[in-house]
Amino acid sequence: MEQLWIKNYDEGVPKHIDYPQKPLFHFLEEGAAKHPDKACTIFKGATISYQEMNDLSDTLAGALADLGVKKGDRVGIFMPNTPQFVMAYYAVLKAGGVVVASNPLYTATEIAHQANDAGIEVMLAMSNFYKTVKEAQPDTKIKTVIVTNLKETLPALTRVLFTLAVEKKGGHRIEGGLPESDLWMKDLLAKYQPSDRPKLDIGPDDSCLFQYSGGTTGVPKAAVALHRNIVANSLQISNWMTNLNPDGEVVLMAIPLFHVYGMVAGMNFGLSTGSTLVMVPNPRDLKDVLDNISKYRASIFPAVPTLYNAINNHPDVLSGKYDLSSIKACISGSAALMRETKDKFEDLTGGKVFEGYGLSEAPTATHCNPMGGVNKTGSIGMPLPDVDCRIIDLDDGETEMAMGEIGEIIVKGPQVMHGYHNMPTETANSLREWNGETWLYTGDIARIDEDGYFYIVDRKKELIKPGGFQVWPREVEEAISDHPKVLEVGVAGIPDPYRGETVKAWVVVKEGETLTVDEIRDFAKEKLAKYKVPSHVEFRDELPKTTVGKILRRELVRQHKASED
Repeated sequence: MEQLWIKNYDEGVPKHIDYPQKPLFHFLEEGAAKHPDKACTIFKGATISYQEMNDLSDTLAGALADLGVKKGDRVGIFMPNTPQFVMAYYAVLKAGGVVVASNPLYTATEIAHQANDAGIEVMLAMSNFYKTVKEAQPDTKIKTVIVTNLKETLPALTRVLFTLAVEKKGGHRIEGGLPESDLWMKDLLAKYQPSDRPKLDIGPDDSCLFQYSGGTTGVPKAAVALHRNIVANSLQISNWMTNLNPDGEVVLMAIPLFHVYGMVAGMNFGLSTGSTLVMVPNPRDLKDVLDNISKYRASIFPAVPTLYNAINNHPDVLSGKYDLSSIKACISGSAALMRETKDKFEDLTGGKVFEGYGLSEAPTATHCNPMGGVNKTGSIGMPLPDVDCRIIDLDDGETEMAMGEIGEIIVKGPQVMHGYHNMPTETANSLREWNGETWLYTGDIARIDEDGYFYIVDRKKELIKPGGFQVWPREVEEAISDHPKVLEVGVAGIPDPYRGETVKAWVVVKEGETLTVDEIRDFAKEKLAKYKVPSHVEFRDELPKTTVGKILRRELVRQHKASED
């Protein structure tokens, strides 16, 4: 099929980009060389310049190397959106390591699974998450935890106000100090120098990221991205946005950095354009989000529809208390963007919200609606520069579907992952040869229209996305099925007016036993992050199954929707 979308690109968007054959951290180094005194991050009013961030990450890279981190070693980061995340991320890469960024909401069980699968021996963590890491540690090969406190990058006055009582209340204080095996990041930064950074040959084809994804079966697995994959996607995104200030933008970093969306479309995009990152550790703190937009005149705001919707309905926004007129571009991802949400946010800010699409296996974006051109309701837009895309028959995985017909969406581009870590079968299922070239089979069902715009119809892999998070049904089912009174359980996503989608569990209780919704949810909370815990629980006498006994999740969702009509 002809690449219909090219003719509908905004003026100035290239069909092809020449990508620098350099490692990902060259964006930070280039920024330090071009504008050393410019703010790289702003956090609660405290600024770290590009030169300072480059030096700090060099220094920490030297410390990591001295701790035994070698080229190719996986290093964990367990932090919210703070300057320390940026510092740790680039330090790991400069030390030759591979970043494994974990969701700060994870439980010890979830951390242990990820640490064991990736082979993590060194973890960098914020102090209020230290306890969780230590709970997980006995079941892992983690040898050293490098700890940082929120106050270490706060302005001087705010740091003074960050009293012992505040530290204790927020869980930031570690009682009794650290054991000898663990270290404070601030002590390492004081002990080492930027010149201690190891001299390594790190190139575009070296691994830089393990991003955990549900893939096509629901089993969490690490999608391995090379340096060149993320360099390419950062530049694809920046070239898509045609009205960028040549002196850089102000990027509001409320989307979590542990997720490839925030990591690539926020942080790496920001550094590739010489922009300033305004760090927001908790996107649910709407006052902090709005204060930062207003105070620092944020111009680029990547987020999920839930956050845009929350701002749309915030009383202080509606009363005109906040000036949001600095916002000019917002890429919305991770969940479907409703037309009402888009229109209202654009009316409030004067900016443009355009929906995109991506996945951990092509970190992060493959499609996006144009900034200046037509944004079609329900569409994920067009493939980015250098991305080819096809719709393939769901049954044979080979036949290309005609325009308007539904099939699996497959993509080919410079951002597509290297493969899954230690999962050759899953890699072979996802990265397949088609027409003599390797394509990523996404597992998503879609169609294309006459203008080259793509529309996601369904999710073949049954991934649930409440508020932009990723939840794999099988993981929730396994957690609930451990309850001694549960006979069987099915889990799927159901529509939710606020989060877009939410988790529901259908539970069959063992004969003679009784259970309540609260008991199920409380049990799940012990094993799962809060957003994975089912919002709805329905008790059933039996669950619909295939002839081979597999629970029909789609049928459960259909029955739920029918009962709501």
